[in-house]
Amino acid sequence: MLTLCIPRDSVARAVGADKVAAALAVEAERRQLPLQVLRTSSRGLYWLEPLVELETPEGRLGFGPVTAQDVPALLDALARDPGSHPAALGLVENIPYLKSQQRLLFARAGITQPLSLDDYRAQGGFLGLARAIQMDGADVVASVLDSGLRGRGGAAFPAGIKWRTVRDAQGPQKYVVCNADEGDSGTFADRMLMEGDPFLLIEGMIIAGIAVGATMGYIYVRSEYPDAVSTLNDALHIAREAGYLGANVGGSGRSFELEVRVGAGAYICGEETALLESLEGKRGTVRAKPPLPALQGLFGLPTLVHNVLTLTSVPIILEKGAQFYRDFGMGRSLGTMPFQLAGNVRHGGLVERAFGLSLRELVEGYGGGTASGRPLKAAQVGGPLGAWVPPSQFDTPLDYEAFAAMGAMLGHGGVVVADDSLDMAQMARFALQFCAEESCGKCTPCRIGSTRGVEVVDRLIASTEAGARQEQALLLQDLCDTLQYGSLCALGGMTSYPVASALKHFPADFGLATPEADQ
Repeated sequence: MLTLCIPRDSVARAVGADKVAAALAVEAERRQLPLQVLRTSSRGLYWLEPLVELETPEGRLGFGPVTAQDVPALLDALARDPGSHPAALGLVENIPYLKSQQRLLFARAGITQPLSLDDYRAQGGFLGLARAIQMDGADVVASVLDSGLRGRGGAAFPAGIKWRTVRDAQGPQKYVVCNADEGDSGTFADRMLMEGDPFLLIEGMIIAGIAVGATMGYIYVRSEYPDAVSTLNDALHIAREAGYLGANVGGSGRSFELEVRVGAGAYICGEETALLESLEGKRGTVRAKPPLPALQGLFGLPTLVHNVLTLTSVPIILEKGAQFYRDFGMGRSLGTMPFQLAGNVRHGGLVERAFGLSLRELVEGYGGGTASGRPLKAAQVGGPLGAWVPPSQFDTPLDYEAFAAMGAMLGHGGVVVADDSLDMAQMARFALQFCAEESCGKCTPCRIGSTRGVEVVDRLIASTEAGARQEQALLLQDLCDTLQYGSLCALGGMTSYPVASALKHFPADFGLATPEADQ
């Protein structure tokens, strides 16, 4: 019997994976061909989707992209010589894009069926939880602290310090909350994990609950991710039936429960305190800090808040040890990061590597340059409020401190590539308009400053005199400083990044004189 694997990932389905699977079933029946089609997670090689993989004794052979119309010819080739098909890729594990990666979080990507508990356990699943159950909670916290794991969001705060604070906090109830409100442009790693490896997130949250003394957890997922919501709910049911959730987690005598909550589409709910407000059934507005959520979070009680990438790193640390995890990365940026390549790029997809590779290696090496074939102009790193990085800075290592030193942030690891046709003045205007539309309205710099910023950019672009343009440029820079240092949360604070970086590196797009250093 032939066994073919086709991803059930949203992106693969969007480009025809379901049609390919259906066509294979119809054609196999017509030919009376014994055929098994497994719907797996995605490898993240998105330019090759739908990717079809044939299981062989030597490993999986890949074919992609494959359309429903390709199915008869594909089955003909499989019967004779698989390598003869035009879409043949050879052994999937040997595709250079994939082979050179260092996959920890995505070790199971494309290999397992998302809702198969047997698949998950066969690939090392729940070994981290088994170890955590045998340890004191304080020792689990110490392992996370020793690993050097930092929050995989904008602030990159050491995860272990958060855990220790929540563990030491006093309260009749504690919570673990997963921020799965992945709303940044060009990011999809959270969605891939929730759709493709849901038990990894569940395991990480259970370990966190045991460590900090929480008995209840919530996964807050954006409403635009219906497949992730469905998969998570199914996975929670399976995990509960298998004894991993409930009053006796894994036979440990400890209690932990999990629920999925669906957000209502507000970008601001990606900010942790606005997310907590939303979880409580209130309008998503930012809370002033202090008090910190670790001390007074959900319903005023100690709460550990992390995003998907942070929590899914935990089972690996517990299974393999803190030192194993520390062996990846550089400086204070330890472990691996799933970088997400999108935009005008030839080979868009997911690249998990240890911190320290350069942006050039990512964009040009993995991404293959622009899809349009035009020269690279910039890459926006860290979402819609990330800085625009010009090619002259592409040799900067992907490291939290290195990016902070040049006025940028890695954020969630999204990298959006642009060619030389992009107008940076319009992108600066878009960032300010985006902030104006998504602001919760609680603080003046964000609420008013973003709106005034759109007006300043419009005046700058419309100005015909050099002196008037320079005056508006100075005003725009002052406004960026006010947004960055005066806003209540990172939405207003980070809006300055794309605006200031566009103004600095691409002044000609604003009709300003270009400094010789930027030529």
